[in-house]
Amino acid sequence: MNPTILIVEDEPAIQELLAVNLKHAGFLVVKAGSAEAGDSAIRAALPDLVILDWMLPGQSGVALAKKLRQDERTRELPIIMLTARVHEEDKVQGLEAGADDYVTKPFSPKELVARVRAVLRRRAPHLAGESVDIQGLVLNPGTHRVTAGGQTVELGPTEFRLLFFFMTHPERVYTRAQLLDEVWGDHVFIEERTVDVHIRRLRAALEASGHQDRVETVRGTGYRFRGH
Repeated sequence: MNPTILIVEDEPAIQELLAVNLKHAGFLVVKAGSAEAGDSAIRAALPDLVILDWMLPGQSGVALAKKLRQDERTRELPIIMLTARVHEEDKVQGLEAGADDYVTKPFSPKELVARVRAVLRRRAPHLAGESVDIQGLVLNPGTHRVTAGGQTVELGPTEFRLLFFFMTHPERVYTRAQLLDEVWGDHVFIEERTVDVHIRRLRAALEASGHQDRVETVRGTGYRFRGH
């Protein structure tokens, strides 16, 4: 469940510096050298966060940020603006364009990774890499392990992603279509009944620990994870 970071940066040395440090921190990385290439990458597969350079060949990073904020699919996509501009009015312009944070060059790679984690924690806490504990059912996304009462719960990769999503979004009802978008990806075309198969497998895996009833069927709608 490692978050995917899209780097939109036209300077190869900076792009590689970012990529190496983000990969070392456990993130998956996609790279683009222009706003147009970044836009294409986002259309192909929605990342979890975008690091967007202000000055790009062709369309600017600010223009792309505004475009992303106007599209319903990318409206909530976390964006960190990367720029050599240091004046306060530039920072304000970047934030008004829709950026969640603003990092000036030159920058510390460690600080930028910390900023990425902070933005994810604020905008998408389920991607920040921290363990989730609900009544003794503990999921650790870093080690990819689930335990219940100290005992390991064996899950397949899809069931792990499904449980991770449920545990970080408890009490809300999700349709099968929404679960497909959130767990499998919004560009993956799978029949909705596939969700039911994986729900059954997840419940079976949780049965030994008595947590299977947390995954509730909401008739005519979809599924809900009980957090209490």
